[in-house]
Amino acid sequence: MTTKPRARPGPAPGPADQLATALARLSHAGQPSEVTELPGGLTNHNYRVRSGDLDVVVRVSSPTSALLAVDHEHEWLNSIAAAQAGVGAPVVDYVPGEGILVVGFLPGRTYAAADVGANLRRIAASLRRLHAGPRFASRFDMFDIQRSYAAIVRERRLRVPEGYWLLDSAAGRVEQALRVHPDPLVPCHNDLLAANFLDDGGDVRIIDYEYSGTNEAAFELGNLVGESRLGHDHLVELVEAYHGRVSDRLLARAELWGLAGQYAWTLWGAIQHGVSDLDADFWAFTTERFEPAAALLTSRRLDDLLDAGAGDDPGARR
Repeated sequence: MTTKPRARPGPAPGPADQLATALARLSHAGQPSEVTELPGGLTNHNYRVRSGDLDVVVRVSSPTSALLAVDHEHEWLNSIAAAQAGVGAPVVDYVPGEGILVVGFLPGRTYAAADVGANLRRIAASLRRLHAGPRFASRFDMFDIQRSYAAIVRERRLRVPEGYWLLDSAAGRVEQALRVHPDPLVPCHNDLLAANFLDDGGDVRIIDYEYSGTNEAAFELGNLVGESRLGHDHLVELVEAYHGRVSDRLLARAELWGLAGQYAWTLWGAIQHGVSDLDADFWAFTTERFEPAAALLTSRRLDDLLDAGAGDDPGARR
């Protein structure tokens, strides 16, 4: 059984303190380090550090990440597994209790949403490698996480989009349908934002495993489409590329899991909007996920999706 990161007494360390800790561990032979802060990162600060033949990315997490269901011990272990699968970056160092993870720098182009839509078959190939790789150390269940987010939002009286709680019943129907005939659990990334894909001209690599854990592949596919705001044709292409075939059930489960993701990530954004010290428009993040979730949860299509998604499919990829 894995252990939780050690508690640190006193105030939580800030990014500068965490970076200094990482640099002290990485320094060797007195060589100076060149440090460049990298853009992006919605729960952390990222720095590229070069020193001699060392070229790594130091990720220092915000103290608020614990509110968002991020377990850094599991992130570390799952990052190692993803690297062994040939999809993630090699893991160089991890500092328990400090929110510090160091991985090898991967050269390549970071995707935008349009790049995701244009490279779905290559992405599907990378996902198949990840999902067939070493087992992850943790479980990721979007519905359980949504409930934990909801408890935090209510306890702290954080702002949510108007009408969010009125959709709980419809979201419950989605969960019930997806639980009837669940698919096998595989190692999943679970947070496939466009910025988490790196294209080195050969393979598509996947970075940042904060939310990783075993899950259904259908969540990975549906969440990817939702996060890049892709359309139904893209979903069909991705499902076919991943499974080698398309069926009403495969499409429905991917779309329903994507819906569950958008509904839950709405609360992720609400929490970040209320507590994060990062310079990002988290309210825009919140509404961008709530609006499509609300539209589908109140749509006439929902019943058809629930019926198709609850069916059994012995021919699905194992």
